Amino acid sequence: MGTRHLDTTGLISPEPMLKLAVAAPDMKSGDILEITGDSPTFEKDIRSWCDRLGKEITGVDSKGEYARCITIRF
Repeated sequence: MGTRHLDTTGLISPEPMLKLAVAAPDMKSGDILEITGDSPTFEKDIRSWCDRLGKEITGVDSKGEYARCITIRF
């Protein structure tokens, strides 16, 4: 199991989701992805993606008005 960090700060929707979609195939079961972003729809988009694909959000750390660091377990 490993941990990977993905910074999408400054990108607007749908760019963070595209970056996540590119990173996801390299993740193995049990791996952790910490993704950071600040788009207004960032958290909602990540939650929808996780729900759709059955991934577990294990943490959400607020970094400002929209900025979040979301931890996903694969």
